[in-house]
Amino acid sequence: MGQWIVFHAKYSMKDFRNKAVVRYGWCPVPEYLCTWQGSSSLLLTLFLFLMLSLEPILHCLENNDGYIFTEHCKDGEDVLFPYSVMSTCAMLLYFLLLSDLSVFSTRVSAFALVCTRVVMEVVLYLFGLTFFVVAFACAISALEQDDPDFAGIPKSALQLYKISLGMFSGAHYDMLMDYPALMFAVFIYVVTTVIFMLNLLIAQLNCSYQATYQDMLGFARLNRGKILMETMPSVSKKRMELFKDTLKLDDRVEFGEGDIGLSGGVQVWELASANITTIDMIRRFGGSTSPAAQWPEEENGDDEEDRFDRMEKLIEKAMKRMSSGSKGSKKGGTQGSSMGQSSSDQGGDSSVHESVEE
Repeated sequence: MGQWIVFHAKYSMKDFRNKAVVRYGWCPVPEYLCTWQGSSSLLLTLFLFLMLSLEPILHCLENNDGYIFTEHCKDGEDVLFPYSVMSTCAMLLYFLLLSDLSVFSTRVSAFALVCTRVVMEVVLYLFGLTFFVVAFACAISALEQDDPDFAGIPKSALQLYKISLGMFSGAHYDMLMDYPALMFAVFIYVVTTVIFMLNLLIAQLNCSYQATYQDMLGFARLNRGKILMETMPSVSKKRMELFKDTLKLDDRVEFGEGDIGLSGGVQVWELASANITTIDMIRRFGGSTSPAAQWPEEENGDDEEDRFDRMEKLIEKAMKRMSSGSKGSKKGGTQGSSMGQSSSDQGGDSSVHESVEE
């Protein structure tokens, strides 16, 4: 809690000093609290402070019955449940802030971004479900019936939520058979929420996911870049220099065994069979390597390598034409022989017809 208090005090003073505030009516709010990380960490600090004020061990210091650091006393048990609620909320906020580490993996970060963009559809569904629950709870409470499960608006709303979540048991459904009007109202509610709204939520999730999936990797890379840019000012110059020295950017990168290239890169080894290239893509020129020297121009574009490439392509085209021509001649020979055979057959048939006529 002390670390979070120092963090919020530091950034609040920094934003107020730089006048980086956002006004909600008359209340100025520091700009860093407009992000979900800042607001979540502030809520976490508040819950930790409430946990400290509700700590059962502190309430049992004066009346501990001879046991040190006990929480089972009259004063401690009175605040044990509120303390557990604050502890639950604090743990959820801790893991919510932990999800920010997904930027270390582009795939996980893309999945997290899709979840954050799709969750708004779920919020809309819950808002619509609450509206229908309140409407039908009020309508059922106005109905003449004495079912104990639907006695009043709060109980009716609770049972309707159970129906939507599949927690309403079969025995309670059997009790609805004694109240036909109540059974009809529950039937209309099930058709409206469970069948219509739930399928509408599935359709909305599919459409939202398809629209976000195309750009999610790009969004993940942009999010990583944003976090890096926001984190860089907090890194000390000494630590940054040490990190830069470990990269060895001044050393020349080795393209192959004994083939020393340029500096300013990070060498990554891979298998020779991973990306097979039959053409050397590196142009080498002799002379000075000074940055002030002008890059030498090619005297003629028709060098020996290009000529060999052209000859190889021409030979491949000629071989393809010869193979296609030989196939065509074979097909033509077979067609000609079949035509000759058909004509001879027709001539034999005509001679037979003439002899029969004579």
